[in-house]
Amino acid sequence: MKPGTSIKIRSLVQLFEILPENERIITDVLRQIIIENLPGYCKEKISFNVPYFYGKKGICIIWPATIPRGGIKEGVLLGFWYGYKLKDRDRYLVHGTNKQIFYKIYKSPDQINETAIVKLLKEAVQLDNPAG
Repeated sequence: MKPGTSIKIRSLVQLFEILPENERIITDVLRQIIIENLPGYCKEKISFNVPYFYGKKGICIIWPATIPRGGIKEGVLLGFWYGYKLKDRDRYLVHGTNKQIFYKIYKSPDQINETAIVKLLKEAVQLDNPAG
């Protein structure tokens, strides 16, 4: 996608069509981990042209570098919407300039640590639905 190109992505198929192979693979692996570990009440939608997962509130977002306004130049960002509230005992997430969203950027699929992500997802779901 060329810089300055304005596109409204409405489906995963459309998203995957414009992503370079490496970003497509990383995005797909992250989506599978998230989908397998979020409870049934949580949903996925395309928001801001990227996969966004939510329950009662936002849980996480997957932002490939190809999609404008993500703030990254390469790779795929996995951001936790309320990252600042997560304990993140393993210090897996980066605390960047955004005060709320903490994240991890993956430049290759082999950097993905499923165990760490699942742990953070469980904590994020607990924050989203404390009674659940």
